[in-house]
Amino acid sequence: MLLVIDIGNTNIVCGVYKGDELVEHFRLGTDIEKTVEEYAILINSLLSIHKLSFEKIDGAIISCVVPPLLLTFQTLLRKFINVDPIIVEPGIKTGMPILYENPAELGADRIVNAVAGYETYKRSLIIIDFGTATTFDYVSQKGEYYGGAIVPGIMISLEALFERASKLPRVELTKPRSVIGRNTIQAMQSGIIFGYASLVDGIVKKMKDEVKTDSFVVATGGLARLMHNVSETIDEIDEFLTLRGLKILYEKNKVPKKIRIGKVNP
Repeated sequence: MLLVIDIGNTNIVCGVYKGDELVEHFRLGTDIEKTVEEYAILINSLLSIHKLSFEKIDGAIISCVVPPLLLTFQTLLRKFINVDPIIVEPGIKTGMPILYENPAELGADRIVNAVAGYETYKRSLIIIDFGTATTFDYVSQKGEYYGGAIVPGIMISLEALFERASKLPRVELTKPRSVIGRNTIQAMQSGIIFGYASLVDGIVKKMKDEVKTDSFVVATGGLARLMHNVSETIDEIDEFLTLRGLKILYEKNKVPKKIRIGKVNP
């Protein structure tokens, strides 16, 4: 089985593939203070809930935008699972021309999403990933990665509003009944949800105008479903786009399976 790991600024998303089937997935909070052993116990416990175990894993791949955690997870995989993971980094085989001015600056998650998107849809795409930051990435009809846009994520915007405006409360992130809020909470929800939807639709429309193509728009990430309900431009939600992209990249770059360094269980 293959363990795929996407380490983001807020969450770490893991998936387990048996062949082409995603048999399990789970999410952990990102914490650079946690040790190798602590993450090993967490992951092994979550696997065991679903009748899986480290023993069944014979391959792994990591994408990471939090550098301090990359070594943590490499050590975990080598020490407790006996696999040497593939890392999504400059030089990895993607099968996709990267036309970014400096490809080394490109976040691993954006490359993973672009590869998965084109392999899945085989057409011109705009991929929106609603994470800590919201990213917009354009992939051409020929499968070339061009670039995109990065904006503060929805939760960052909401937290900034609470922290910097002393009289405004923390609010639940849900779609309000109307744009015109009749109280402070409704007004904040309206501004965040409908305002962010307008931001999304505005960027998508400008990207389409710039490339002169009616690209298919795919959304992924934790808040994709919420935004799909208010956006006019999102065509489809693809919840497991990043995990599928990691599997695709693993297949393109896989090496002999296990390294034998002595089994240790957490």
